[in-house]
Order: sequence, then structure tokens, then C-alpha cells
Amino acid sequence: MNTAKPQHQDYRAAMQAAAFAYLERHQAEHLADEQSLFSRAVQHLHLALDVPKSLAENLVAKAYGELRSADCRMHLDISTSTGHTAVITDPASGLTFAVPVALIVRHLIANPARRTLRQVG
Repeated sequence: MNTAKPQHQDYRAAMQAAAFAYLERHQAEHLADEQSLFSRAVQHLHLALDVPKSLAENLVAKAYGELRSADCRMHLDISTSTGHTAVITDPASGLTFAVPVALIVRHLIANPARRTLRQVG
């Protein structure tokens, strides 16, 4: 019996939970600079828990998303989204929103006044 995949998933889940706990525990230290919090969490996973840096970045990004959207009922519908359109659904109301990725980039990523996270590396 091959148990490599479940063990791999368990490892990723455990490391993502560690990232979430770190972010939650240290968020008050970085109220004005979430990039530092993000970078410190990546560094913590990489150095303290020996998680490869690229995996640590991925897991911290997922944990960060969970932390910041914990009270939001809407979610990204990956099965209907494309590379150019993010489909966001609200299960409570039944509404679906199609948001062009270009719009997200323009208003959240390419806009320095709104940007809270930058590329890590």
C-alpha cells in the first residue's frame, strides 16, 4: 500500500496550520506592514521547521488568505474560474461574480496605494 500521498498532504496541512498559527500569533506586531509579517512567517517555516522556501511561501500565502478572509462568506470558485476571470460565489445569497483578473491587478496589485503584499524573494 502506498501512503506517500496522504503523508505528503498531512505534512502540507500541518505546515500550513503552523503558518496560520504564526501569522495569527504575530499579526499584532505588524499592523502597518503585512509584508513583514508574511516574510517573517515564510522565514519561520523555512528556518525553524525546515520547510523548503518555495513551499513555505506557498503555505504562508494560503494561511494568510485563510486568516484575512475568515469572516468572509464568499469564496473563489476554482472550477469555473479561468486564467483571465476569477469567479467568486456567495453561497448564502446564491450570487456569482465574474471579476476580470486585469481588474484585480489594476486595483490591488499594480496600485501602490492599495498594495499590502509584494513579491517575496
